[in-house]
Amino acid sequence: MLLNDFLKLRGQQISVNKPVTDNTPNNTPAKAPATNQEGQTFADALREKLDKSSKVEFSNHAIRRLDSRSVDIEENDKLERLNQGARIAAEKGSNEALVLVDSTAFIVNVANNKVITAMEMEELKGNLFTNIDSAVIM
Repeated sequence: MLLNDFLKLRGQQISVNKPVTDNTPNNTPAKAPATNQEGQTFADALREKLDKSSKVEFSNHAIRRLDSRSVDIEENDKLERLNQGARIAAEKGSNEALVLVDSTAFIVNVANNKVITAMEMEELKGNLFTNIDSAVIM
């Protein structure tokens, strides 16, 4: 899990227990990770990008949500704008903020600077957000 690898590098404890749903035989060789033109894997590129711009941390729940929905936090500077939204909420004295970045909603515990959960636009319809005191639209 790419985000999980990054968070391990930062020393944040991660314990994600995903059920094994792969029905392939155990002796199937693993695929080599894809690389870009510079020979860098996607995980390395993401890790480099996160090292430069990440200030918020991610809860285990948020990591599982982002991973299961294949949310690309590099797309359109999403992580940078999430950090900016969290900063804006903190400056206004928020405790729990809904930060909307493009089609992704992040619930951020501003005091701990931690993303609690994340969801995509399809999941937002018909939902009620409780226990938030502000919304930041980036």
